[in-house]
Amino acid sequence: MNKVNNFLWGASTSGFQVEGGYNLDGKGLSTTDVRQVKEGIADCKVASDHYHHFKEDILLMKELGLKAYRFSFCWARIMPDGHHVNQKGLDFYDQIIHLCLENHIEPIPTLYHFEMPQALVDEFGGWKNRRCIDAFVEYARICFTKWKGIVNYWVTINEQLIAMAASDLNGNHESDKVLQTKNMYQMSYHASLAEKKAMKLLKEIDPKAKIGVVNAVQNVYPYSSSPEDVLAAMDAEELMMYMLLDMSVKGEYSFRVKNILEKMNCSPVKEDGDDEILHAVQPDFIGINYYSSICVKENKTATVNYQLPPFFRSSMFEVCPNEHLKKTKWMANGIDPLGIRSIIYKIYNRYSLPIIITENGMAYSDVLENNQIHDDYRIDYLKSHIKEVLIAKEEGYPIFGYCPWSFIDVVSSHQGFSKRYGLVYVNRTDEDVMDCKRIKKDSFYWYQKVIESNGEKL
Repeated sequence: MNKVNNFLWGASTSGFQVEGGYNLDGKGLSTTDVRQVKEGIADCKVASDHYHHFKEDILLMKELGLKAYRFSFCWARIMPDGHHVNQKGLDFYDQIIHLCLENHIEPIPTLYHFEMPQALVDEFGGWKNRRCIDAFVEYARICFTKWKGIVNYWVTINEQLIAMAASDLNGNHESDKVLQTKNMYQMSYHASLAEKKAMKLLKEIDPKAKIGVVNAVQNVYPYSSSPEDVLAAMDAEELMMYMLLDMSVKGEYSFRVKNILEKMNCSPVKEDGDDEILHAVQPDFIGINYYSSICVKENKTATVNYQLPPFFRSSMFEVCPNEHLKKTKWMANGIDPLGIRSIIYKIYNRYSLPIIITENGMAYSDVLENNQIHDDYRIDYLKSHIKEVLIAKEEGYPIFGYCPWSFIDVVSSHQGFSKRYGLVYVNRTDEDVMDCKRIKKDSFYWYQKVIESNGEKL
């Protein structure tokens, strides 16, 4: 295969899942620091202890051969109360960025990845309040100004739909499930406004830098060829894949989404001037987080199952098993390599923007044996997905990078350290921090060869 030059072979992490150091050097409390975690599940106060191991971790990235490192800033480390700057927080990320550059690794920081200063939730309700828009834009201004001419690629918000759906991540707890769903769409609308204002701001501060959006996308299959199931799949894709990307790129929801939200009584409250903000600028690229596809069928009862996460709640469709896909404990929807290529086709055909795969990975309860991790299952997963990405690339789709999730084991947002994705093992458990020693898995050495060969050797 003729592979692309200057392809960003990378890997990803996120701040609250990897850093630890939750109360060090002036950091404020994040929403993820104060959330309730089930007994026996690790919280993020230590996480993978990247705060004390980042130099070692970046040297491992160099050894792996990474061309890019996608990570996130902890907003509360930079602005503990959401208003005032913590210089030590800026210094921490400055070290990471410059160490990456010294080792020829392109830093790709994300401004918002599932956490925010708890102080802003306490002060005015976080994303429920429009005041959060300007707070986010000021935070973005601090970052863009600090790393002007240094950072070439920025990401605004990671997986906005999930970020606004999960109350333990955004800090807005609501017992009324109907109101919770309504709040999700309103908070998401505020986040879209904040994202657009941040994009415009970067173009003013650092016109040469590029800024993109990252969304969790799932290829949606109809359970059968019945017209009802096909329509259900179309609606599911509109809500779970296109809704937020349409806002990010086109500045508005599709007609179908507007119609659905109106029927759900979930249309967000708008103000004069919002449309101008939403249409003022476009992202430079789209980041795709892909793990698996989903299968849906017609909801024959036309009732909403409020036991599901808010983004799965609908009277129009219900999620069901895909009988054609292999499943595992942590990949309940099935492993679907072809789905990532289908997603690339759909996303590019709709938006015509360059694409980077920002997350793609295999969850497993890895077991350390004789100081080794033999994770052939992860190698098989990554190999099959990279193969599909490169097919799309060879067909001419403008894919400029691939970043598996995750570089090292990170604390899963809801399953702790029993659910691992990393190429590098972190020696700790949910209940014992131990030494957090880094141990390279078999997948590390495999991916190293993939990068060395520029994708020729899978």
